[in-house]
Amino acid sequence: MITGNQISPGMILFIDGKMYKVESCVKVTVAKDNPFMKTILKDLLTEEMSEKNFKLNQVVADAAPLERSLEYLYLEKENYLFLDIGNLEQVLVPSQIIGDKVNYLKESTSLKAVFYGDTAFSIELPQFLELVVLKTEEMESALKMTNSTKIALLETGAKIEVPVFIESGDIIKIDTQTNEYIQRV
Repeated sequence: MITGNQISPGMILFIDGKMYKVESCVKVTVAKDNPFMKTILKDLLTEEMSEKNFKLNQVVADAAPLERSLEYLYLEKENYLFLDIGNLEQVLVPSQIIGDKVNYLKESTSLKAVFYGDTAFSIELPQFLELVVLKTEEMESALKMTNSTKIALLETGAKIEVPVFIESGDIIKIDTQTNEYIQRV
């Protein structure tokens, strides 16, 4: 347990049965009023951002999450099966935790997961991945001359914009945070 004045960015707080990561916080002092901590919190399950104020002496439950390295194995019904690299145990992660990151999951992809107890609350993909282009949309030859892009379907099912010179079978490096093409490998 901590008090409101001890809150700092990066902390994990347990509020109303949910876990939040403190993205930012600032002490606010208003004339003739009690100072408070104004925070921006990120829900670790839904990744929604919210703003919450805490009195300086307000008791808040902080959580000590554990970060574990996992390797993606395969989809099992509605959950994703991973191998915990540290203890070689299999871990099921619900699809709502994976969310849109499923677009970059392929077998043997290593990632970091935040656990509280035995429950995974979030996963973090590597920032850059190298993936095979399965197919690209056809372009008219007049459009190929301009500095344009086209849509490529990657081996994981993700669709991203790539330069017109990228073809099926190419391996490309992408930024998983911004969903952008970086370079051909």
